Amino acid sequence: MTGSVSKERSKEPFSFSSNASHIRGMKIYHNPRCRKSRETLAIIEEAGVKPKIVEYLKDVPSKEELKAVLSKLGMKAKDLLRKGEADYKENFNGKELSEEEWIEAMITYPKLIERPIVIKGNKAVLGRPPVNVKALL
Repeated sequence: MTGSVSKERSKEPFSFSSNASHIRGMKIYHNPRCRKSRETLAIIEEAGVKPKIVEYLKDVPSKEELKAVLSKLGMKAKDLLRKGEADYKENFNGKELSEEEWIEAMITYPKLIERPIVIKGNKAVLGRPPVNVKALL
């Protein structure tokens, strides 16, 4: 029977080992190729925290996830866009889209999502600059 208990525990979304200091439920939308994203993750880990790492280019957030992230950031979708990206310049430069359309664009072209985004509970910060994450630690 104890085997089934351990299986149940492994299903918890943010279950961490008890021998380190962790902030339960911290998540980072991360791009390992981005220097700012790596620097933000390093600040979190140096504080003894092991966040859930979401490589959002591989595991693209859903529309509901993006809406929740934007709400926690207190931002509109168009304000979270990477306007220097080729995908933006080729497909969206100079266009006025609705909030829903920008969210759909981010799902279709996840490189448009500014990073890193760190979430803890009902709060989120954009790691630009990376020290912004200290507000959540």
